[in-house]
Amino acid sequence: MKWLIIMLILLTGGTTVYAELRTQPVEYHDGDVLLEGYLAYDDAVKTRRPGIMVVHEWWGLNQYIKKRTEELARLGYIALAIDMYGKGINTKDPQKAGELSGVFTKNRELMRSRAVQGLKILRKNNLTDSDHIVAIGYCFGGTTVLELARSGAEISGVASFHGGLDTSNPLDAKNIKGSVLVLQGANDPFNPPEKVDAFQDEMRKANVDWQMNIYGGAEHSFTNPDADSFGIKGVAYNAKADKRSWDALMAFIRELFQGK
Repeated sequence: MKWLIIMLILLTGGTTVYAELRTQPVEYHDGDVLLEGYLAYDDAVKTRRPGIMVVHEWWGLNQYIKKRTEELARLGYIALAIDMYGKGINTKDPQKAGELSGVFTKNRELMRSRAVQGLKILRKNNLTDSDHIVAIGYCFGGTTVLELARSGAEISGVASFHGGLDTSNPLDAKNIKGSVLVLQGANDPFNPPEKVDAFQDEMRKANVDWQMNIYGGAEHSFTNPDADSFGIKGVAYNAKADKRSWDALMAFIRELFQGK
């Protein structure tokens, strides 16, 4: 990132800087529920930088999401993977994952409030430029960041990777303050054409600044290299869609964080 390179030069007088990725668990609460997020940042710069909140798939906060969070930190952002389920709660069992995520898909207010608690943790970190925050999410996490946007959260934008597009109250789209990026697989059985059309109509009616990329041949969870091992019909990794969607995210963030 341009701003990071310039800052490194100014701070070091042109000498070589050996940056180190810092990661740490972060405990916080939503009411009585103890949560544990995963924070990552590059310690080469001590000043504030844009923040990115990452929301996990229905499996919970696992190594895949931590890896994505670290990738963002290496680009110079401060990144926080939030915890939607509770400290240490994640699974590899689709039935259990469905039960965990189902609590939130049936209660969108709880989904929103839980995400807001994570956003507060990222916003108050002394390394975060709180005026420049984007929330991204995968699968269940994609649904979550869209609901966060619909709640009226003060953030620059949200990006959903193969997330659920439906909502309990489409009129809440009028509350969206930032930009919206949706990245979908054309063959995703969990987001059939009628749901895609309904989402687009929702965005149009609310005059949201939105964009949607649809990747031919891609199914659900196309960004997760382990997707094929889940044994779920309609769920598969797609390397091309993974790269293209990541590139789209980078362009989206650059636009929102211009000069930062």
